[in-house]
Amino acid sequence: MNTIVAPSNTVTMSSREIADLTGKQHKNVLRDIGVMLDSLEKAGSDLSQVVRYTDERGRTSEVRLDRVLTETLLTGYSIPLRHRVVTRLQDLEKVSRHSMSLPTNFAEALQLAADVAKQNTSLHQVIQRQTPKVQALARLSATDGSICITSAAKQLGIGPLKLFKWLSDNRWIYRRAAFSAWSAYQPRLTAGLLEHKLVKVGKGVEEDLKVVEQVMVTRKGITHLATVMQEAL
Repeated sequence: MNTIVAPSNTVTMSSREIADLTGKQHKNVLRDIGVMLDSLEKAGSDLSQVVRYTDERGRTSEVRLDRVLTETLLTGYSIPLRHRVVTRLQDLEKVSRHSMSLPTNFAEALQLAADVAKQNTSLHQVIQRQTPKVQALARLSATDGSICITSAAKQLGIGPLKLFKWLSDNRWIYRRAAFSAWSAYQPRLTAGLLEHKLVKVGKGVEEDLKVVEQVMVTRKGITHLATVMQEAL
């Protein structure tokens, strides 16, 4: 499999960037580079990686060095200046290591397709796991404080009878006696999922109204139910 590395296999740095990083004048950096290259050339070193740019008069206007030559140049600079340039070189190397592989035969193409499919499947599974939470937040935003179980069922998109049954089966609510009003289990009250609230029931004149205690689902309870009941109901 062929590997394409971007932007380049070789990390280089220009004399102008070295000047910016070290705070030296560019002409002085060019002078230092010239002294170094002359010395290395006399020692028989390979300088094929050096790129020189010239102006209209044929004078050197900029030089680009590879990492080895850049660090060789820095040996004559102070520790803080060397640290700045070496840190920048490491950043450039991180960019150069971002690579992608292209298949060169049918077998490698099939393997690449399988790897991409596996990644897509993993992403789809993450989305599925997050969907209940996202929907729960949407339902939460639609509620205003605690609401009755019937209203909670509407927010959850299920029938009220089904929600009452689920809450009863899963020990959220219970009846003290047959046909009595529903009450919340204490752990659900302590967790802030349910609460008891006094409400007025009845129609007509004031004398016909009465106050009863009713189980209410809190905003926290709606969010929790939307998550745990996504597959249960």
